[in-house]
Amino acid sequence: MKHEILLLGKTKDNYLRKGIDEFTGRLGHYTNFTISTLKEKNPGKSSNPVDAQGDVLLGAVQAGAMKIVLDSRGKQLSSEKFADQITRWEMNGVKHICYLIGGPEGHAQKVIDQADMLLSFSKMTFTHDMIRLLLVEQLYRAYTIKAGEKYHK
Repeated sequence: MKHEILLLGKTKDNYLRKGIDEFTGRLGHYTNFTISTLKEKNPGKSSNPVDAQGDVLLGAVQAGAMKIVLDSRGKQLSSEKFADQITRWEMNGVKHICYLIGGPEGHAQKVIDQADMLLSFSKMTFTHDMIRLLLVEQLYRAYTIKAGEKYHK
C-alpha cells in the first residue's frame, strides 16, 4: 500500500522538518511512503483562498486513491485502532491513500465533501506544520504496532 501526504507549502520550522525526515526514513522500511509538497495558488483578489487551496489538493490526488482528510471534526482513533484501520484497508485491497492536510484556515467544503474519511488527532488545534510531523509519526507507530515491535510501548 502507498501512503502519500499532500500538503500545501514547505514546513517552516527546522525542528519539525527534522522530525518529519526522521520518521519518513523509518517508515520507508515498512511501506511505500511519500510526501508531496504542493505549491499554493495565488487565488487573486476575488477568489476564496481556502477554495483555491482545496482545488490544488484535490487536483493532486491520483485517480482511485482513498482521500483521508485531516480535520478537527473527524474521527479520533487510538494508535492501535489506526493500525487496525490500516490493516483493514490493506485487506480490502486499498492500494493508495492520500492524507490531505489543509492550510492555516482549514479545508474547503469541497475537500470535506470528497473525503473518504475525516481523521482528527485531537479536539485541540495544532498548526498545519505540526500535524505533518504527528501524522508521519503515527503512521510509523501504526506499522510498528502491526509488526509487533517495541516502539509503541
